[in-house]
Amino acid sequence: MLIELDDRDIEKVAIKVTELLKPLLKSSPQKGDQEIILDVEGLASYLKVNKSWVYERTHLNEIPYYKVGKFPMFNKKEIDRWLERSKINHEPFPELAIKERRLKYG
Repeated sequence: MLIELDDRDIEKVAIKVTELLKPLLKSSPQKGDQEIILDVEGLASYLKVNKSWVYERTHLNEIPYYKVGKFPMFNKKEIDRWLERSKINHEPFPELAIKERRLKYG
């Protein structure tokens, strides 16, 4: 059986399909909103460290993680915040910074 559709019929079908898909697209998380969950190997790769380092930090509760059964899992956004809190601010040439402060503040 062959059905022929003219342009108006195709447009009506396209509009109906779009209407049906809109609620599904709105309710699904956007690509940037999705939570990225890493396992030990994924986190070690992300941080460029050994898996043993990740296990040690987990055992010492130094890194945010979740337990899924016996497996530690890591939320990438929480890891990024943890890294930001762990950041050490230092100036590459402290002697220049001291001279600049003296010049600026007298």
